[in-house]
Amino acid sequence: MNFLADWSDLLRVIVVGSCAYLALVVLLRGYGKRTLSKINAFDFVVTIALGSILATILLSKSVSLLEGVTALVVLMSWQFAFSWLAARSSRVRKIIASEPRLLAHDGELLSSALRAERVAPDEVMQALRNHGFQRLHEVRSVILEPDGTLSVIGRDTPAA
Repeated sequence: MNFLADWSDLLRVIVVGSCAYLALVVLLRGYGKRTLSKINAFDFVVTIALGSILATILLSKSVSLLEGVTALVVLMSWQFAFSWLAARSSRVRKIIASEPRLLAHDGELLSSALRAERVAPDEVMQALRNHGFQRLHEVRSVILEPDGTLSVIGRDTPAA
């Protein structure tokens, strides 16, 4: 069993990985908190893609550090541009972000919304339990947020 083909391969992973990590940290600080947010599906895809690029930089000899960092910059620049545009244009916002969806209201599951969003009633009940509720009649609303999380608003929660 061979755990290491060549010590130079291990050294390359350490050096390139350290440099790529530092570059990613600097880029994330420069591009802001939104880069790794999970506000919508677009943001989630960017986060996954950043991880994939970092893994490729670390493990692929055919991708140089400069090529990998360039890929990170390109991806983060597009994410920055789209989020900047979405903050200023409702048309762009509608393209890249979904709207929240009401799944339950006043103790009743909205079956058509559950089917449309492919959410099982058991998943709604799990969200209730995660928020400290035992029964559906204890909550005013359950909302599927654009990032895929379920928000639960109790009956005693003041309306905004």
